[in-house]
Amino acid sequence: MDIKRVLTAVIGLPLVLLGIIFGTPQIISFVIFLIAIICMNEYLNVISKICKPIKWVGYLSTIIVFIVSIVETSISEKIIIFGIPTILLILFLHIIITDMRITFKDVAYTLLGIIYVTGFITFLSLIVTSKNGKYLLGYTLITAWTTDIFAYIAGKYFGKHHFSKVSPKKTIEGCIAGTIAALILGIVYSYILKVLEVIDLNGAQYLYIGIVTLLLSIISQIGDFTASTIKRAADSKDYGNMLPGHGGMLDRIDSLIFISPFIYMLSLILI
Repeated sequence: MDIKRVLTAVIGLPLVLLGIIFGTPQIISFVIFLIAIICMNEYLNVISKICKPIKWVGYLSTIIVFIVSIVETSISEKIIIFGIPTILLILFLHIIITDMRITFKDVAYTLLGIIYVTGFITFLSLIVTSKNGKYLLGYTLITAWTTDIFAYIAGKYFGKHHFSKVSPKKTIEGCIAGTIAALILGIVYSYILKVLEVIDLNGAQYLYIGIVTLLLSIISQIGDFTASTIKRAADSKDYGNMLPGHGGMLDRIDSLIFISPFIYMLSLILI
C-alpha cells in the first residue's frame, strides 16, 4: 500500500473540512480559485504532449471561478451562459489568425480543459455561495474522497476483478467498497448536522440522502476514470507531483470536481 497516498488523504480530509467549517465563504472561494489555476496548469502541461493548447485562454478562463464567487447568483449564471460561446469564438479565431498553425485538435483539447477544469470547479464556488453552502461543500468532499480512499484500500487488499483498461489498477471490489463507505459516512455526516441543528431531517429523508449519496459516489468514480482517460491519451501517469502519493492537484480532486455540478443541480431542486 502507498502509505504517502493514505496519509495525504486521511490527514488532508479532516484539515480541509475544518477549513471549510471555520473559514469564511470569501476565503474558501479564493482557495477554490487558486486550485482552479493549479489544475488548469497541470491539465495544459499534460496535453501539451499531444497538442498545442492555447494556454492563455485556459488560464484566463479560470477567472470565471473567482468572479462567480463574488457576484449574485443570477449574474453568475449569465457569466457562465455567455462565457462559453465567447471562449469558443476566441479559440476558433486562433485557427483563422494563425492560418491553421493552431489546429482543430488544439482548440478541442483546450476547450475540453476549460469545460472540465474551469467549468466543473466553478460549481464548487456556486455550492459555497448557495444556502448552507459550507455544509454542502463538506458533503461533496466526504462523498468524493471517502469513495476514493476506501476504493483504493479495498481494491489493494481484496480486489481481484479489474474494472476497466482505462485504469487497470481499479477493481470492482474497490468500487463497491468505496460506494458503501461513502453511503455510510454521508448519512453519519447528515446526522451530525441534524444534531448540531444545522438541518432538520426525518427518517424518509435519510433514505433519500442514502440514495443520492449512492448515485453521487458512482458518478465520482466515473470522474476518476475520466481523468485517467485524459492522462492515458497523453501517455502520462499523473498530472503532477504536488501531493505525495497522489500526483498533482487534479489527480486528487478529479472525482470531487466531477460530482460538483450534480450536487449543485440537486441543491437547486431540493433546498
